[in-house]
Amino acid sequence: MSHPHRLRAAIHADGTTPLIGVFDMFSASVAAQHYDGMFVSGFGFAASHYGLPDIGFIAWPDIIAFVQRLRLAFPRQHLLVDIDDGYVDPETACHVVQSLEAVGASGVILEDQKRPRRCGHVDGKQVLPLEEYLEKLDMVLRARRDLVVVARTDATEEDEILRRAKALAATDADVVLVDGVRSVDWIHKVRRVIGDKPLLFNQIAGGKSPRLSLSELTDLGVDVAIYSTPCLFAAQTAIDRALTDLKAADGRLPQTGPDTVGVAECLALLEKNISRHHEHAPA
Repeated sequence: MSHPHRLRAAIHADGTTPLIGVFDMFSASVAAQHYDGMFVSGFGFAASHYGLPDIGFIAWPDIIAFVQRLRLAFPRQHLLVDIDDGYVDPETACHVVQSLEAVGASGVILEDQKRPRRCGHVDGKQVLPLEEYLEKLDMVLRARRDLVVVARTDATEEDEILRRAKALAATDADVVLVDGVRSVDWIHKVRRVIGDKPLLFNQIAGGKSPRLSLSELTDLGVDVAIYSTPCLFAAQTAIDRALTDLKAADGRLPQTGPDTVGVAECLALLEKNISRHHEHAPA
């Protein structure tokens, strides 16, 4: 079964499928010990690869190269990739989608923002005219072979959210995402207007959406949940704490123990990613 087929099957299975946002190969290595699916987060990738906020700095060849490395190391993981607005023009979007499919991505998320773009959970977002986005989306859908495509709207006005969600559900996109949805009530509204089309919910710490468990999301009719930044934010917290402690200890490293990581534990994690260990990987 192909990578897109496996993700599509997970989306249509009972319950809500979680996909964990990763920002580099090491965070992916840790995430793979806990979850079956990864989300290549634009927020995390911009932070990790460039040290910049997620406002349009990402270059598409960098994303493709990252996904290629991920797939080689993690042949059994779902890989859903944030491609923002398709890197502006429809032709580029189609090229990126075909390239990502060729290197083993499971799916992509294509948003309707216009430049300058913003993280979906901050103020100041602007969206393309709906017809312009639908034309880009249609080109992407025709360019893919089998890739899962999530159609995302960043509309913020209530009437426009529902108008766009309904329009996206009427396309051949596999899944609909309304980013930055602010309440459980609005999840209900979106769920009603998109009918049987699978629904994706994006959770980000400190974002605009409510904090909900997978069980709660399942009860709300959500099929997929992406967690954009748990690894990134945890890394920032832990690194800051470790270096603060190191400075306070006059540069003396802490004693290793059963609840800490040293050379052996880190190497044991990384050795799992060597491709010769993956003889029975799916196609």
